[in-house]
Amino acid sequence: MPSDTHNPSGSGTLVAAATAGSVTAIVPARNEEAVIAACITSLASQPEIADILVVNDQSTDGTAGVVRALMEKIPNLRLLESGRLPDGWVGKNHALWVGVQQAKCAWLLFTDADAEHQRDSASRALQNAQQHNAAVVSFSPEQITETWYEKALIPYIYLRLAKRFAYEKVNDPNSPAAAANGQFLMMRHDVYDAIGGHSSVAGEVLEDVALAMRVKAAGHRIWFGSGKGIVRVRMYRSSQAMWQGWKKNLYRLMGGTPWAVFREMESNLPWIPFLLILAGVKYPFLLFLGVLFLIARQASYGLDLTRNHFPFSYIFYYVPAVALYGAVLWASYRSHVNGKIQWKGREYSVGAPESAR
Repeated sequence: MPSDTHNPSGSGTLVAAATAGSVTAIVPARNEEAVIAACITSLASQPEIADILVVNDQSTDGTAGVVRALMEKIPNLRLLESGRLPDGWVGKNHALWVGVQQAKCAWLLFTDADAEHQRDSASRALQNAQQHNAAVVSFSPEQITETWYEKALIPYIYLRLAKRFAYEKVNDPNSPAAAANGQFLMMRHDVYDAIGGHSSVAGEVLEDVALAMRVKAAGHRIWFGSGKGIVRVRMYRSSQAMWQGWKKNLYRLMGGTPWAVFREMESNLPWIPFLLILAGVKYPFLLFLGVLFLIARQASYGLDLTRNHFPFSYIFYYVPAVALYGAVLWASYRSHVNGKIQWKGREYSVGAPESAR
C-alpha cells in the first residue's frame, strides 16, 4: 500500500519492507538540460518512487523547460524552484532542503541529475535497508568514462576513495567510519529530520559524507556499497568541469588537512621510480631499474582496477592518472587554504568547515 507520510521509528526497529510508493526522489538541478531527462525517465519507471521532485537551482539554460515537457507524460513529476541562495548555504544543499519540505514519503532518495538508474535501484536500496536495518543506503555509482582524461583521473580517484572509505568499515556499526555518495543516497525521512537534514550541513561541500557522519553519530546504521548494475553516472562532460569538481572536493575527501595531503602525496605517488628514471639520464642501469619499478606499480594499479569494477585496460592511463591526481590534489589544497572554491558559476568560502556564501 502506498505510503504518503513518514513514520518515525527507533533505530533498532526493523525497517519496513520495500513497498510501492514508499520513496520520494529529489533531484537538484542547476544547468542540467543535457542530462536531466535521462535521470527523470529512469526514476519514473520505478513503482517504489511515489514522487519525483526536481528542484531548479537558478538554472540559466533549458533545464526547467525539459522538466515541464516531461511533466506532461509523468504525473508524479513536479518542478520546484530553489529561490535565492541564502547566506551560509551551498547551492546543492539548499536545493535538496527545499525539495525535502515537499516530500511526504517514509524514504528520501537524493540523486544527481546526471545519474541513470536501473529499474530496480530503489527496490534494491530498500531491500538493503531492510536486510541490514539501515537508516541510510548509498551506492557508489558505476562511472561512465569516455575521454582519456576521464579514464585516467576518475578511476584513480575512486580507487583512492575505496581505500579511505572501505565499505566494510562504513557498514560496521562498531566503526566510526562513515561515508555516502550523494549521487545515490537514500535516507529514512524521520532520521533525516532528527539529525537536522541539510540545514545541519548547509555550508559543507561534501554534504553526503557530512550527513553520513551525523547519521552514524546518532546511532543509526549505514549501508554503503557498489552501484554497478544499479546506477551509473558520467560525472563530468568536459575537462574544465572535471577539474573544477575535483578541485572543490578532493582536499576534503583526502582528509582536509595539509598533513593529510602531504601523506597522500608521499605514500601514493611513484616518487622512487620517477627519481630513478631521472637519475638514469646519467646512469643507464638506474633508468632500467626505474622503469621496472614503474611497471610494477602499474601492474598493481591494474589489479586494483579490476577489483573495483573498472576495465583492466585503463592500466595504460596510469602515468597520466598519477600526474593529474597530484596536480588536482595540490590545486584543491591551495583553493581550500586560500578559502575560496568555485562551482557552477558560484564562489563559496571554505575558510571554516561549514562556512559558505
